[in-house]
Amino acid sequence: MLTQNRQFQWYHVPSFIYPVVAASAATLLQRDGFDVRWNDSIALGWSREQFLSFFADEAPDLVAFETKTPVVRQHWAWIDELKRIHPACRFVLMGDHVTAFPEESLHHSKADFVITGGDFDFALLGIARYLRDKRNAPAFREPPEPLPAGIYWRDDGNIVHSGPFDLNADLNSLPFIDRELTEAYRYGEKWKKRTPFFYTMAGRDCPWGRCSFCAWTVLYPRFRTQSPERLLDEIGFLIERHGAKEVFDDTGTFPGGGWLTQFCQGMVRRGYNKEILFSCNMRFGGLGPGHPEAMKKAGFRKLKMGLESANQATLDRLNKGTTVQRIREDCRRIRDAGLDIHLTVMVGYPWETRDDARRTLDLAAELMESGQAEMLQATVVVPYPGTQLYEECVRNDWFRFPPEQYERFDMSEPVLKTPDMSAEEVSKMCADVYKVFLRPRFMLRQLLRVRSLSDLGYLWRGVRAVYGHLRDFLSGSSR
Repeated sequence: MLTQNRQFQWYHVPSFIYPVVAASAATLLQRDGFDVRWNDSIALGWSREQFLSFFADEAPDLVAFETKTPVVRQHWAWIDELKRIHPACRFVLMGDHVTAFPEESLHHSKADFVITGGDFDFALLGIARYLRDKRNAPAFREPPEPLPAGIYWRDDGNIVHSGPFDLNADLNSLPFIDRELTEAYRYGEKWKKRTPFFYTMAGRDCPWGRCSFCAWTVLYPRFRTQSPERLLDEIGFLIERHGAKEVFDDTGTFPGGGWLTQFCQGMVRRGYNKEILFSCNMRFGGLGPGHPEAMKKAGFRKLKMGLESANQATLDRLNKGTTVQRIREDCRRIRDAGLDIHLTVMVGYPWETRDDARRTLDLAAELMESGQAEMLQATVVVPYPGTQLYEECVRNDWFRFPPEQYERFDMSEPVLKTPDMSAEEVSKMCADVYKVFLRPRFMLRQLLRVRSLSDLGYLWRGVRAVYGHLRDFLSGSSR
């Protein structure tokens, strides 16, 4: 789960979620005349030797890594090794970890540039143009355009930067992502129609933007969106060009209010609601009156929603801006409209007791068994650098180990101390969440929903994933 750049986790049954912003970066570079190679060795299943051979053959001028806390040290080591193979190559790191600690990677590796902020598609294009213009410009001409805001690099041995990043780029100006260049067919989750399916990203990243644990608040401290018509145009392109049957929008929270109303109306007006199934991330409290019904009519199938905890004190502490009662009410009205809900919960809060965690498990089980939720996932609480939760954990000495041991942030073990649970108990509690899928009442409800071979295949993929998650938390990391 590296490519999505949200919660990182090693999976026994992996999902490869399309990295939309990185794919946008590749597309922008190619359109500007650069010779681009897209390489996701994780999705490809490549060995170390295969990647090294690929790199040596290509001998690129510029390589960009989207990095994440559990693998940033690996990326430092990769960069240093690749520099020995091809010293002239320039290396760029981007993502939430380096946004939080931009100078760290320049101190600990031979990286040439660090991009801060979430618009690293626009910023990477700026770096590539800068290097190209600097190389091609005769000595007597004006210097190249300066680097975009938010870039860190070395100058005569000193770390310098181009000022704080901004989020002023117009998302409507982005070209449609080149799905062939970025090998979109390699990515996906447990979809209903399975293929062809694609990811979009209407906004960056959440209109609420205050949850204390969310790493994407580090990248996107303010919310922006494309217009509804721009997203509709992209969906039309995916249907006509690629035969799309299902689309998932990976915006942290899909836009609501009037934006959502216009989008739903456009889906019906253009007939896309009869062509595809559409799903997205949504937050409790994010849907106004009539929205669930309008979304069902527009072809929406599933909403991913963060329950996180059944304890109001925890929701308040996380700045979720919702209540346990609102969670119950939203689940009921969304399900009554005919939409499926995918719940997410977290275990291992440093202030929650065993009884608190059990209360969350009980609420999740109740919603699943009653049919008000269709899918459920559990993760260990991980306080990513740059988030409010990380700072709170540092202040209160809540880490189980020195927080600089980044490789241990990979969910193969709890990161934080808890009042009355051992690390093993926290992992077992996560596994217990997935055991909800094995309860007879839930299993019978799912079997009664099967209407086609497609439904049966979807159910089988879900069962396989559940057993994989049980292994994830009962046997540790799959590395």
